[in-house]
Amino acid sequence: MTSFLIRGRPRRATAHIRVRVTHAVVGALVGAGWLVLPVMTVGAHDPVPVSAAGPVASAAAPDQDETSATDLLLPLVVVGAAGALAGYGYLRRTRRARTRTTPGVVSAAPPVPTSLENDRQARAALVLADDCVRGSREELPFVQELFGAGGVEPFVHALRAAETELSAAFAIWRRYEEGVPGDESARRQALVGVVGRCAEAGRRLDAEAEELDRLRGLEQGVGEALEVAEGRFRELTARTAAAQATAEELHRRYAPSAGAPVTGYLEQAKDRLLFTTSQLNESRQAADSGDGRRAARHLRAAEGGVAQAGVLVGGVERLAAELREAAGLVPAALTGGEAEIAEARRAGGRTSLAAGELHARLAHADGVLAAVRTELTGGPYDPLDALRRIARAVERLEVGRSGVVEAAALLVARSAVGGAEDFVAVHRGAVGAQARARLAEAERALGSGAGGSAQADAQAGQARDLAERDVRAHGNPYADTNGHVAGLPGAVLGGILLAEDPDAGPPASYGGPRTRGRRHLR
Repeated sequence: MTSFLIRGRPRRATAHIRVRVTHAVVGALVGAGWLVLPVMTVGAHDPVPVSAAGPVASAAAPDQDETSATDLLLPLVVVGAAGALAGYGYLRRTRRARTRTTPGVVSAAPPVPTSLENDRQARAALVLADDCVRGSREELPFVQELFGAGGVEPFVHALRAAETELSAAFAIWRRYEEGVPGDESARRQALVGVVGRCAEAGRRLDAEAEELDRLRGLEQGVGEALEVAEGRFRELTARTAAAQATAEELHRRYAPSAGAPVTGYLEQAKDRLLFTTSQLNESRQAADSGDGRRAARHLRAAEGGVAQAGVLVGGVERLAAELREAAGLVPAALTGGEAEIAEARRAGGRTSLAAGELHARLAHADGVLAAVRTELTGGPYDPLDALRRIARAVERLEVGRSGVVEAAALLVARSAVGGAEDFVAVHRGAVGAQARARLAEAERALGSGAGGSAQADAQAGQARDLAERDVRAHGNPYADTNGHVAGLPGAVLGGILLAEDPDAGPPASYGGPRTRGRRHLR
């Protein structure tokens, strides 16, 4: 079998080898000819002058013997030197070929990526595919408002297909993190599957991006699309003012932990609206000057700002509604929890728990319910946290949960998943794969029906913690906004702008990795 070094050797290196071999052969032939020459001379019949007899003649005889020996020895030395040089050249060339790292020698078998490299590639693919899905999801509502549900159906279909592929990729990743499969080769293949699914998700979106651009026709004129964005901006500005009063009510009515998930959201919403204001103005000015490409870019950035401001304001509004619903459900959940505790005591030995373990869990559940009752009469409390503690205490009894306790657990899980989703959506420029994977698992568990609410709540809590850690570690590369547009740091943090250029790059648009940043200024 041919060595990979020989197979991969370039023609230039092969030519050098041929030259060296030719030199060695020529040297050997010359040396051989020199060896044969004295023999040919001895056998010749040419006349030789007769020397005079006497001392002079006898003295010349030794000189003739010495000359003959020299004639025989010198060719041997030359041949030996030529052979030594050829051997040294061969050994040096072989050693250099084995250790060469320059592009002169290309291995036919590329190096196998390490597990760490495969892992890093899979994480990057998950983040990129998730960003593409989220950016595409943000643009479609603006298109639908102009062209209706029928007009955007192909793009919605592609987005759903991309979401399915991404969900499958996250599922493979989840099993990989759990150690399944265990074989190293199979684990490498699992990571290949993650990357492949993510690539397919991006391909689905890339395939429809050009058609979406033709439908919108922004570079030919942004008139109607700009009016839609400005209308949403005005509506959202009014909602932000109302949400400010809602947030203040949360702080007065409930414990500080109740409003903690949306702390700072309204300030961020105002920042996104400030960014949107500058982008809308830029888009209109560009349109008035006939620069359609620039107008489209700034309009798309403005749409992203409106979308994320809506997520932030909507998060405050949704949490307020969930807290009101939770507060109304707490008394019924307490009653349902007491019924479950009584059932566990009657079941006794019929449960899978040992007597001592069951007794400890019953005591814990009694204590939780008593603490919640005290909070109800002791001042502001956190209704969602109260329902969470009731549901978890009852679940540990392993006797099943009554309808009201299960409803309480489902409300808690929906709130946790929604809060984590909002946070990732408006900070996706900094959030990594691990937090996104936990969020995907929480959404899967929430959609699995009864019994999945506890897992959904736990996974959503982990996702939120990991995402907040990523944001803290990310920092803010655009903290100094001197000379930059208003709201630029928040737009980069939120993934509205892709941060590919010193000016923060193009806005994220509907599409996959190949097309999502297509609205560059050129």
